[in-house]
Amino acid sequence: MNLLSLPWAELCVLLPFVGVAVVGLVRDPAIAGRWTLGISAVVFGGSIMPWVALESGISSGPYFAVDGLTAPLLPLIALLHLLTVLATARVKRNRMSFGGHLAGEGLWLGAFAAAPSAGWLLVLFLALGTLPPLIELWQRGRPIRVYALHMGTFALLLTTGWVATEAGATTFGAVLLSLAVLVRSGTATVHLWVPDLFQHASFGTALLFVAPLAGVYAALRLLIPIAPDWVLEGIGLASLATAVYAAGLAAVQDDARRFFAYLVLSHTSLVMVGLELHTAISLTGALCLWASVAVSLAGLGIILRAVEARHGRLALAGYRGLYDESPSLAVGFLLMGLGSVGFPATFGFVSAELLVDGAITADPAVAVGIVAAAALNGIAVVRAYLALFTGARHPSPLPFGITIRERIAVLAFAAIILGCGIFPQPFVSSCHSSAESLLELRARR
Repeated sequence: MNLLSLPWAELCVLLPFVGVAVVGLVRDPAIAGRWTLGISAVVFGGSIMPWVALESGISSGPYFAVDGLTAPLLPLIALLHLLTVLATARVKRNRMSFGGHLAGEGLWLGAFAAAPSAGWLLVLFLALGTLPPLIELWQRGRPIRVYALHMGTFALLLTTGWVATEAGATTFGAVLLSLAVLVRSGTATVHLWVPDLFQHASFGTALLFVAPLAGVYAALRLLIPIAPDWVLEGIGLASLATAVYAAGLAAVQDDARRFFAYLVLSHTSLVMVGLELHTAISLTGALCLWASVAVSLAGLGIILRAVEARHGRLALAGYRGLYDESPSLAVGFLLMGLGSVGFPATFGFVSAELLVDGAITADPAVAVGIVAAAALNGIAVVRAYLALFTGARHPSPLPFGITIRERIAVLAFAAIILGCGIFPQPFVSSCHSSAESLLELRARR
C-alpha cells in the first residue's frame, strides 16, 4: 500500500480531537502540556503529507482535499499551534486549556482542508471554530457579550448566505457572505470583538484565533467566485479604511495587547484589499501577504506573550528597558514586527511589493492608502519596541532570559521570514498559480 494514498487530510483533522480525549484524562498540567506538544508535533508532520500527495498526483477524498492554495496552509496552521504550545511559559501552563487548544487546531484544519466542492463543511467548521474562545471566556468568568454577539452574527450571516447561494439567490447570498467576512475580519465598525478578545481571553487563545485570518479564507472560497464586482469593491473600500484606521490606533495604544489587536486588524484588512482588487498581481500579493502576516504576527504575539509571562500585562507608556534581560526576545520582536510591515529581506517585503504594484495598476488611490497603512504600522511597531526594550535599566534578581523552548520557536519563525524573503520565488509562484485559478473560476461564473 502506498503511504501517500492514506487519507492524510482526514487524519490531520481527526488526530487533534483524539488528543482532546487523551489530554482530558490527564490532571497534571505539566504532563498534559507534554502530551499536547507531542500530539501537535505529530499533527504538524501529518499535515505535510497531503501536500506531498498533491505534488505526487494523488487525489484526495470528496470531503477533505487540498489544492495549490490550501496545501501550504495546513502545515502553517499546524506549525503555529505547535510553536505556541512549545513557547508556553511554565507559569502559563496552569491557565492554558490544552484540550481547547487541540480542539481549535482540529477545527481550523477541518476548515482549511474542506474540499472546494464541500462548501457546507467549510461553513460548519468556520462556525464551530468560534466556540473554543467563547468556552474559555465563560470558564474564566470573563465578559462574553461582545465576542458572542459578533461571532453569533458572523455564524448566522455565513450560514444564511451560503444557503441562499446554494438555492440560486446568488446576489443576495453574496451580500450576506460579504457581511459575514467583514465581521470575521474585524472591519470597522464591527471590529470591537478583536481588542475585547485580547483583553479578556488568554493571549495564546486569542492569537491562534486571529492568526490564520479565517475571514480571508472564507472570502477566497465562498465569496470571490460568485460575488458581483460592486460587492467586492464595497469590501475593498471598507477594508482600506479599516487598514488605515486600525494602523493609526495601533500607533497610539498604551496597552501592548490592544496594540497587537489593532496591528492584526490593519494587516487583515490589507490582505482583504488585495483580494478585492481581483487582478492577478494584487491577488498574488494578497496571498503572499496572508502567509507572511500569519507567520510574522504569530511570532510577534508569541514574543509579547513570553515577555508578559515574566512581567504581567505590558504598558507602552514610558520605557521599560527590557533589552538587557533578554536581547534575543528584543531582536526577535523587532524582526517579527518589521517583517510584518515589509522590511527588506523579509517575506513581507516581497508580499508588500506585489500588493502595491497590483494596486497601482488597478487604482493608484488604493495604493496610496496601502502605503499609508504600512507606514503607520511600521511606526506602531518601532514605538512598541522602544517602549518595551529601550530606556533605563531595571536590574532584577530573577533570571528573565529566553528559554530553550522560546528560542526554538523564535528561530523557527525567523527562519521562515528570512528564508522566504531571500528565496521567495517558489512560494510566489505557487501563490500566482492559485491566483490565476481563482480568477479563472470567477470568470466562469
